[in-house]
Amino acid sequence: FFSSDTMTKGTSSFGKRNGRSHTLCRRCGKRSWAIQTKKCAACGYPSAKLRSYNWSEKAKRRKTMGTGRMRHMRKVLKIAAKRQQEDAAGPHKKVKTAANRKSFVESRKAKAAATKK
Repeated sequence: FFSSDTMTKGTSSFGKRNGRSHTLCRRCGKRSWAIQTKKCAACGYPSAKLRSYNWSEKAKRRKTMGTGRMRHMRKVLKIAAKRQQEDAAGPHKKVKTAANRKSFVESRKAKAAATKK
């Protein structure tokens, strides 16, 4: 019915699309690194700031803090939580030991002797 020499924009044209315009990105790992422009379409590498736009709320949610390994932030958050816990507990209390108890008893005896005189 159709001859192969007719010009079409569809099926026959799609078979010729076998080149690669994008390859793997070093920063985000997605196949979004544009070879010609040398820029990642997903994360914006090599720019210092991560690519994100307010018109795509879902994309921001996928890339936000807590969605990855958090190698550094995990430690930072733990330290902050510990510090907050210590602040809530109040000042550091002296550990009760036998030596502390002995010095306490001696000071009491000295005070008692001083009041008797």
